[in-house]
This record gives sequence, C-alpha cells and structure tokens, in this order.
Amino acid sequence: MSASPPPDAATTQSELLPPAEPDALKAAGPTPSQSRFQVDLVSESAGDGHDPGAGGEEAKGRFRVVNFAASSPDAAPAESAQNGDTVMSEGSLHSSTGGQQHHHYDTHTNTYYLRTFGHNTIDAVPNIDFYRQTAAPLGEKLIRPTLSELHDELDKEPFEDGFANGEELTPAEEAAAKEASESKGVVKFGWIKGVLVRCMLNIWGVMLFIRMTWIVGQAGIAYSCLIVLMATVVTSITGCSTSAIATNGFVRGGGAYYLISRSLGPEFGGSIGLIFAFANAVAVAMYVVGFAETVVELLNAAGALMLDPINDVRIIGTITVILLLGISVAGMEWEAKAQIFLLVILVTAIFNYFIGSFIPVESKEKYGFFGYDAGILADNFGPDFRGETFFSVFSIFFPAATGILAGANISGDLADPQMAIPRGTLLAILITGVVYMGVAISSGACIVRDATGIESNSTLSSTINCTDAACKYGYDFTSCRPVVEGAPSPCKYGLHHDFQVMSVVSGFSPLITAGIFSATLSSALASLVSAPKVFQALCKDNIYPGIAGFAKGYGKNNEPLRGYFLTFGIALAFILIAELNVIAPIISNFFLASYALINFSVFHASLANSPGWRPSFKYYNMWVSLAGAILCCVVMFVINWWAALLTNVIVLSLYIYVSYKKPDVNWGSSTQALTYHQALTHSLQLCGVADHIKTYRPQCLVMTGAPNSRPVILHLVHAFTKNVGLMVCGHVRISSRRPNFKELNNDTLRYQRWLLNNNSKAFYSPVVAEDLRQGTQFLLQAAGLGRLRPNTLVLGFKNNWRTGDIKDVETYISVIHDAFDFQYGVVILRLREGLDISHIQGQDDSSGMKDVVVSVDMSKDSDGDSSKPSSKATSVQNSPAVQKEKTSPTVPLNVADQQLLDASKQFQRKQGKGTVDVWWLFDDGGLTLLIPYLITNKKKWKDCKIRVFIGGKINRIDHDRRAMATLLSKFRIDFSDITVLGDINTKPRSEGVTEFAEMIEPYKLREDDMEQEAAEKLKSEEPWRITDNELELYKAKSNRQIRLNELLMEHSSTANLIVMSMPLARKGAVSSALYMAWLDTLSKDLPPILLVRGNHQSVLTFYS
Repeated sequence: MSASPPPDAATTQSELLPPAEPDALKAAGPTPSQSRFQVDLVSESAGDGHDPGAGGEEAKGRFRVVNFAASSPDAAPAESAQNGDTVMSEGSLHSSTGGQQHHHYDTHTNTYYLRTFGHNTIDAVPNIDFYRQTAAPLGEKLIRPTLSELHDELDKEPFEDGFANGEELTPAEEAAAKEASESKGVVKFGWIKGVLVRCMLNIWGVMLFIRMTWIVGQAGIAYSCLIVLMATVVTSITGCSTSAIATNGFVRGGGAYYLISRSLGPEFGGSIGLIFAFANAVAVAMYVVGFAETVVELLNAAGALMLDPINDVRIIGTITVILLLGISVAGMEWEAKAQIFLLVILVTAIFNYFIGSFIPVESKEKYGFFGYDAGILADNFGPDFRGETFFSVFSIFFPAATGILAGANISGDLADPQMAIPRGTLLAILITGVVYMGVAISSGACIVRDATGIESNSTLSSTINCTDAACKYGYDFTSCRPVVEGAPSPCKYGLHHDFQVMSVVSGFSPLITAGIFSATLSSALASLVSAPKVFQALCKDNIYPGIAGFAKGYGKNNEPLRGYFLTFGIALAFILIAELNVIAPIISNFFLASYALINFSVFHASLANSPGWRPSFKYYNMWVSLAGAILCCVVMFVINWWAALLTNVIVLSLYIYVSYKKPDVNWGSSTQALTYHQALTHSLQLCGVADHIKTYRPQCLVMTGAPNSRPVILHLVHAFTKNVGLMVCGHVRISSRRPNFKELNNDTLRYQRWLLNNNSKAFYSPVVAEDLRQGTQFLLQAAGLGRLRPNTLVLGFKNNWRTGDIKDVETYISVIHDAFDFQYGVVILRLREGLDISHIQGQDDSSGMKDVVVSVDMSKDSDGDSSKPSSKATSVQNSPAVQKEKTSPTVPLNVADQQLLDASKQFQRKQGKGTVDVWWLFDDGGLTLLIPYLITNKKKWKDCKIRVFIGGKINRIDHDRRAMATLLSKFRIDFSDITVLGDINTKPRSEGVTEFAEMIEPYKLREDDMEQEAAEKLKSEEPWRITDNELELYKAKSNRQIRLNELLMEHSSTANLIVMSMPLARKGAVSSALYMAWLDTLSKDLPPILLVRGNHQSVLTFYS
C-alpha cells in the first residue's frame, strides 16, 4: 500500500450521512438509503484483518463515522488512500453497532477518509443536521468541521476531547437530547385533526345556535353579514400573521406565547403568555357554565331540578369539568378522539338546521318560521335595533370568532406546525365565516322578527292594516312591537325574542340541543388543553419566579399534568362563583390583546428587515398586519372600554416587571433586529451631519486594560459619559507571538457582559500588539464607528514610573504625544493609593453574573501601562477565566491593599457636601471646565460645588475674577467661588526644588562629563535622558509645577476631586523623564486629581 499523505488537523465526521439505523449491519452493495458520500475505512497495513464493510461505526462525542460496503464488488478500499487529507481523531474513536459488534481502532494505524465530489476531503457539504439546535426533536445535531480544523497549521491540535468550540453538552442539553431520543410513540397530529378541527370547534361556539338569529333580528341581514365579515377580516389578518410567524422557523410548544415571545422578545411574550393562559383557564369555566345552563333549562322544563337553578349549574358544571379533566389527563390522543366525535355532532346539527329550513311545517308558522320567502327577506334585510346599537351587537358576536389560536396553542403536538398552522387556521376561518354568513342569510329569509306563538286567525280581514310578510299567511304579529322604546314585548317567539329559534327551524330539534352541548364541551376541552400547554412553555422559559414546577411534563407526550390540575382548579373556582357576565368581556379582551401582538409582531419583524425574517408563508403584508393590530385594539374598546383599559394595565404591568427583571434569554427577537436597524440608520444619519459646538460630547477611549482591573477610572469616566457620550474601554494585550484570536473573542464577550452587569454604559475593545504604544495607536485610529468615535483619551497615572523600566515611561509619554497628534484631548487620573486592583483576586464586583469573570493577573505596579501582563503570566493566565459563582472565605488584605480597594470604590458612593476644584489655568477649548460640570450634574455628585481657580496678576485680581464670572455665567455653568492666583510665578520653596532635583537625578544625561560624540550616542540610545541644556531651558516651567503643587496643597487639599489643566511638553524638545517628573510633581500627595488637556477646539459656546 502506498504511503498515506501527511495527517491533517481536522477530523472526519459523518455530517454528510444520515443517522445510522440501530441495526447498522448492511448487505454489501448500494441501497437507496445510502448516501453518495461515503466514509471509507482505510487500513494502513495489509495485515489488519478488519473488514471495512462489517458495520456502521459510530464514534463517541462529535465523531460519527459510518462505514458502508463498497458500492461495487470491484471497488478497492485502498484507492481512497492514494491522495487526499488524512483524517485523525485524537479523542476516542470507540465505536459500537447497536450492541452487535464492537471494534476498537488505533487512530495511529487506521485513518478515516471522507469522499466528497469524488475526492478525499474533510470539508463538509451542506447538511440540514448542521443547522439543528443541540437538542433538536426532529433529528440529531451534527457539528461541521470548524474553521480551525480546516485552516490551522498541521502541528496544532484544534481540539482535545472531541468537541470543537467548547460545544460539550450541558446537563440540561443532555436531558433534552435524551428526551428527544425517547420520542418514539409520541402522538403527533396532522393539520386536520390538530388544527382545522380544533379551530372550527372553538369558533363554532354556542353563539352559532343561540345568538346568531337574535343578531339577525337586531341588525338585519345586511348588517349581520357586515358584522360577520368584519370579524372575519380581523381574524383572517391575525391568521395570516400567525401563519407568517409559524413558518419562519421551527415552532415548539406554547402556541401564542411561543410565537409572540420569539418574535417580540420575553417582555411582550411573558406578559401575554401569562394572561393568555389565564384567559384559557377561565374560558373553560365560561363554556362549562354555558353547557350547564342549557342542561338546567332542560331539567327545569321537565320539572326535574335537583336544588335550584344556580346550585344545579354549579353541580353539573363541577361534574362536567371533572370529566373533561379526565379526558385531558388520559392523553392528547383521547382528547383528539373526543374532539372528532364532538365535531361530528356539531356538523350534523348545522346540517340539521339547514335541511329543516327547506321544510316548511305549518305547525311552526305560529313561532315565526314560514320557509324561504322574498317578503320575509325584504323585511329582515335592514336593521331593527331595539335597545342595541351596531357596535353593541358586534361586541356580542365577536367573541364567537376568537378561537383561531386553538390549533396553534398545541403547536408542540403537531407533526408539522409550519404546514399545519397556516393551512388549518385559515381554512377554519373560511369555513366558519361562510357558515355564520349562511345562517344569517338563511334565518333572515325564513323567520320573521316577531311571533306570538298563537295559531293563525283564519278570519283575518284584508282591510286590517297589516303590512308584515306574515300577513299573507294569515298572521298578524304587529302587537309584538313594543309601543314605548325599550318596553318589554308580550311575544316570546321570532328572531328578536326566541334564542332557541334554530331548534324550531331544524328538522330534528334535539340535534340542535346536542349541537349546543357539542359546541360548549368542545370549546371547554380545547381551552382546558391550551391553557396548560401555554403555561408549561412559559414556565420552561423561567421568566416569572416560583412557577418552574409547572414546566415538568409527564409521559411520552410531555403532558403538563400539573398545569392540567392548576387549570382545573381555576376553572372550578369560577364555576362555583357562577357569575361570569363580568369576567367574560375581560377574557375576550385578553384574547384580542394576544391577536394584536401577533399582528404587531409581523409588522415589527418586517420593519426590522432582519435577514432571519424569511417566512415561507408569503401571503402577508406588514401594513395589513399593523392595521390588524390597530383593529384588534379598536375592537377591544368597542366590546368593553373598561375591560380594555384593565387589559392594557395588566399587560403593561407585566411588561414592566419582565423588563426590570431582564431574563437571561436570547431568542433573536425582532426587537433586537429593530434596535440594530435603528442604530445603523441613525449612525449613518450622524455621518451626514457636521459637528457643532452645541452638540459636542466627551467621547472617551479609556485605557482600562481589563475593565475590572481599574474600576475607579471606569466609575469616574462613567460619571461624565453616562447618557451623555461614548465610553470605550481599550485593552492592549501585549504579545510578541501570534495571538490566540479565539481567546480574544471570548474575552470580548465576557468583559462586555461584565460591563453590562455592572451597569457601565461602555464598550470593550481589545487589540493585540507588541507594545502599549502600538496598541493604543491602533485604538486611536480604529475605535468607534462614524461619528461615534472617541475624541478624548483617558489614562491612569503611571505611579511606578521611578521603580519600573524607564522604557515604559518613554512608551507612556509617547502615547500622550500620539493622542495629541490624532487631535484627541487627554485626561489623566491620579489617586495617591493607585488604580490597579487586579492583583487582589476575587475582589471585583461580579455579583449578579452567571459567569464570573476573574481578574486578569496584571503586574501590580504598572498603573500607567493599561494592559501589560506580568512577565510570569502565560497567555492562558492572562485571559479571564469563567467560573461558576461560589462563596469562598475572603482572604484578609494587608493595609495597603485594603486602602487601594477602598479607594477603587470611592466614586461608586454618593459624594457628600464638598467641592470639585477646577484649576483652569490654560484655555484648551473648555474641556477642563466641561468635565466637572457634567460630573456635578450626576446624582452622586449633586451636593458638590464647583470652585474655579485661575491664574492672574496681583494688580488685576478683581478684574480677572469679574471677567471669569462673566464667562461662566454666559456658559450657564454654576460655581460657588472664583479664586485668582496671583502668586503662581513666585519661586517655590527650597524643599520642593531639592525634591524635584533628586527625582530627576537618575535620568540626567550629564553630557558635560563625557565626550560630545559619546553623549550624542547615549542620547540617541536612551532618548528619555534629560540634558543639562534642556533642564536650564525649562527651569521656569519646572519651578511652576513645583509651585502649583504647593498651591494645590494649600487650597484644594480637602476637595472631593481636582480637575486641572495638564501641562504640555513640546514633542522632541522635552524628554520623557522630565515630562513625567512634571506630571508627578504637580499631582503628588493630593486628593483624586484629573489632569485635563483638550485638543484646543472649542467645546463650549454661549451662542444659542
């Protein structure tokens, strides 16, 4: 056998193959079920003795390798070893074939090949199983080769234990996968039994038999058809919206809750899910009471009451709901059979009515039924409202149309929800709408509005003033009309008075009673199933506390037994209350609120224009859906205005609660998509608008390193950027070797989450560079987007500059010069205790995080170097580890660390009465004044007053003070005091001069003590060194820094914060060591101090 090619880093998987059957032993030769892409076992030694066609090998973990017999008897296994990628699995390729045979292959002596397009390659072709979720119920999830496996160098091991990208199954996912694997025997319904039947039964409620004829009597045939048409329009739009959402991806159980929550997010979904489940539970009671009242009427007519009508309703209702619970608990299959049986009865009753309408019986004429007659049709065509209006009649009818989600509510029990929900729902709306309209026209054409129930007077004279259609049949029903509007009528029959007139018309009246029973029981049964299913889905998402126990399912169908009993309890309570007239309009409004949000979901998703919004149902329109949502809201108020207000208050309250709780879910909702769309649109719009002084905002690039390593600088900058400007946390990861970009991406996600969980409105932006200066240059150039770009660089003061490597000082000062070159403002924060707490492990505030980001192990003393790792730390140690929260005893800290930790939290606390001292010595455009103004506007700083210090001449102190007061008043900036310093240029004390001289002594060049050539060479090699000429040239400036520190100690030693103009050093003229000495001397031994220098562009204006 020829030598095998060099091994590739990636591993063959059988993602290209369908899952192997348990009996994986196949006969040789191709079969229709085989894939054309094969995984051939190739032996690297002739004497292995393994038969490649022996059986399908299934590797543990992510490697699923299926062996097929050769497609032809002549096919030699060795051919596939001639060229192509060798595929290795470092993990265990222990395979099993359903317990029949076990083969163990040594991966060093056996190699697996995948044949794609006739060539050996590990690159996978498209496969549906790659796109499944981890625990997909429809099939096994496969993992395609990662980019690292295909792209990384051969000597790199892309993964260790069989899972790429850390995709090990969590315990919850393993349980879900196990549940999915045990799905044999699960009852799944098609579109007819699952959706069409349920929707028709729910829409054909008791309204069809006992209210439709009354509506015709009140509104007439024309308006009745209009009412049916209006209701059908609303439900059809909602049905189309439901279909669009249901066909935009795989639909799980949960019905309306699942559709809304996955479209609009947990806030709307959680609020609607709760009230929708409750509405269904109470609807059970409504339908059961409707059934019980009909039974009690029959008992009363027969004189067989048990106690009294109200208590009889309670007794019969209780027995009925117990029987319905038994059917539901028995399983979905029994419930579906019961629904089919009830539908047969209901359809028979409807046919019974229509057949009876064509059979005029003389004995029924006294009740107002004369058969089809053009005169009756003409009389009943227009409205005859008696104590009602068009909208009041519409509000009575519309609840009959609110059953369109009955099929969607059991979406988890449908074999193919994406096909079943659209087809079944829309067809049910069409059929029921036609039947309602048919009953309206039929009853209006053959039944008069008023009838006495008295036999015809055969001697009726034609001279009597009788104009009704019944007159020609010898009946005069004019006495039935009330003389006074609103007065009761003496008649009990006809469309206006007899709710049971369909029984009179029907061919066999007991069938109408059976239809009423069927309509009420089927609707009750559908609601009894819907409520627990929706509630179970809501509980699984853990949006509300204390209800997780109801998420548990039982049996192969994952039946929510606990939810059934909860629904039973709610229904029983409302049955015993018995007074449902008050609760009925609220329930209708709950359903309408769900419809409105489903319609709004489609509009919202279309408006967001997300690439993920691709419903296969195309017959929808975003504007029609918006109109549907508005119509639903209008109908809510038409039905009952106070119930509509109550519904809106409840939905809003639940929405606010869920928004406040912020459930940790990510469903790819249209809310997220629209947020992105708006952010992108507005960012682009900003690019077309020129900057203006009035709209200037400090947008800060804060060199924090890991954000949790220097929290104090984060908190202070957040004080003047929160809701005002942009804050980007820059992190330069110093690495001389090739960086681990995967680790970098993981850190980005973790630290961004840390910022969010600490309510820091900031972005985390890491870069990899060879040193701090290069990384900062990258950030200065590339951070931000369009107009959302930083304009101010914020650094921590480098406290350890005298003890650390002097090259780091050169880098630090160069970063400041670079910022000015890029026209940035520069802000430096100094605390006497220091800034970096990364060495104090476990002290970062990570409470509330599911994953705690452990501090990065930085060098303890490099406050200025925002991210230079300790030389001892490896790249792994430098990445934040994610670990589960656990309580551990706090390690006692030494005094210095405790002071550092306390100082790092000082800006989180509310600042008491104090001052923010602004030393505005040089005009930098106003940034030195703007920052303290923004800080003192915040709630934590509102008790602090601004004091302004400026330089001036002794003989013009009052003039300078008045001039500054005028300027500040024009800027509309409040201040408590202005101090003019006339003695800035006074010679500093000798102690300060001596201390400054000692500070810079180690960094002097001392060119007078060496040859000129040697001095120049040393200066070029060590540019930070201070020359005697430079020291003499800038002696006055050095003395000014010493003197300013004395004045700061004198005037601002008790300030909460000092904001001071930062001295500038000319690039190339002032050495790094001297500039660093100036900054150190100026700011030492003081309260927290911000050294600020804007880019000398105005950021304040007094023009409107």
